Amino acid sequence: MRKMLAFVLSLVVLGCKAPKENKELAQKVLSNQQFDAVKKKALAVIETGFNAGDGYREVWIRDYNTFIELSAEVYPPEELKENLLVFFRMQGDDGNIIDGFTPAEAITKEETDFSYFELEPRYAGHKNTVETDQETSLIQAVYKYVKTTGDRTILDAKIGDKTVAERMAWAIQFLMDKRFSKEYGLIWGATTADWGDVQPEHGWGVDIDGNTHRAIDIYDNAMLIIALDNMLELLPDLTDQWLPIRRQLAKNAKNHLWDGKAQKFIPHIYLDGSPFPEDFNENEIYYFGGTAVAIEAGLLSREEIKVSIDEMVSRVKQAGAGSIGLTLYPPYPEGYFENQIMNPEYSYQNGGDWTWFGARMIQQLVKYGFVEDAYQQLLPMTDRVIKNDGFYEWYTVDNKPEGSGTFRGSAGVLYTAILNFEEWANSHIE
Repeated sequence: MRKMLAFVLSLVVLGCKAPKENKELAQKVLSNQQFDAVKKKALAVIETGFNAGDGYREVWIRDYNTFIELSAEVYPPEELKENLLVFFRMQGDDGNIIDGFTPAEAITKEETDFSYFELEPRYAGHKNTVETDQETSLIQAVYKYVKTTGDRTILDAKIGDKTVAERMAWAIQFLMDKRFSKEYGLIWGATTADWGDVQPEHGWGVDIDGNTHRAIDIYDNAMLIIALDNMLELLPDLTDQWLPIRRQLAKNAKNHLWDGKAQKFIPHIYLDGSPFPEDFNENEIYYFGGTAVAIEAGLLSREEIKVSIDEMVSRVKQAGAGSIGLTLYPPYPEGYFENQIMNPEYSYQNGGDWTWFGARMIQQLVKYGFVEDAYQQLLPMTDRVIKNDGFYEWYTVDNKPEGSGTFRGSAGVLYTAILNFEEWANSHIE
């Protein structure tokens, strides 16, 4: 009797559902016609190319990383592999990885913010130096390619005087050499809004310069931890060198960036002072995307994940937004970012609602057993794909679509989230 009571109590504490409830939810998932429709639309979008979406000419690595698995459903492995090899052929002399590549003939004389590489003359490369996720995105994409296709030959492909395996480690070393804070034991980037790619100090805001305020955030460091996990699974011979670093990064991220009292990640640790007014309390802001990626990196306990999803749902209601794809809440006040794409509040990465990150949180909720929460929070995302007949880049606070209508990153993460649900449902339907 005591054992049975303990078992029932453990289900309550852990948020697990009884078998009957699991079966009922599994039936809902498998009978949801929207899911099939969204998957078909995702496949149709992905068949049309590898750029981020309409309005973008580049193949961006942070985007490609989130739809390469979906691309594997419709493209041969060699084509997916070639895209990855282009990034390695355009790797910098210090090991850095570009953001994206564009056919060289498409670049005009007036466009000077591009780089050219002897090993890959067909393309021009662009790097947003504000970000610190290009290297980690590429390693994660290689991992997904190998796991999806089973093709490990990419790791031995020789590019110049290095193999891809060696170049992956070199990319990580770039972060340790050029973007590592010894004081905190974490990597830094420019100040951005959560996972964003725009700094506040001036109009365009994509290049580190004399105006930049260097900052440490959870998104960049969680991406690095995931990349290290991926690299070590593919290349176990590197374990002795990199596993201790991975463990220390995880420890430092939790110690320095997790606010245990508030049960949330702080937005930034500033290395050169904040770009915002002294009386602005930035720590009131909740970063949705960085939290989701931190969960993927294994940085939060199951109890902390439950607190996180409940907080996300609460803040979505406070904002009046459409889904937990909400970038952050509350948003930065209007004018705090000079780039007008971030103004007014709830624009773009300043409180825009991005399925591109919201669906990643869904994936983690399924993984950690919060399936009912995941199902309820996924429905607004699939609803608007059907309603708006597309995978839009982001949504306004009143749920109106903005940006590219064929945003492949959104299609990729939403497709994967639905597959995660279906896998779970098929294992609980009997």
